Amino acid sequence: MHELGITQSIVEIAERTAAKQQATKILSVTVEVGSLSGVVPEALEFCFEACTNGTLLEGAQLLIKRIPASARCCDCSREFPLEELLACCPDCGSAAGELLSGEELRVKELEID
Repeated sequence: MHELGITQSIVEIAERTAAKQQATKILSVTVEVGSLSGVVPEALEFCFEACTNGTLLEGAQLLIKRIPASARCCDCSREFPLEELLACCPDCGSAAGELLSGEELRVKELEID
């Protein structure tokens, strides 16, 4: 389960950022997770409590913002949602597309005290 390592990294990033702000407690962490990132949001939630014990994040809320995948057709410029990575444009049928979103995995926001 690589989500354990990812969750540990989220905790480290949050603690480092909070220390720079001289925070004494982190109340919540907002994380963006793209649908094509390969990360299972439920697994992050499962690991979060264990990874935050004894840290500034103990008792903090993990807020996960799921980012749907989307692409832009390279032939007709239509933007469309992706259900799978190799989807064709629904307008012109072209397989040539530029991925616009869906691979995100980032700490977006911290609520600190």
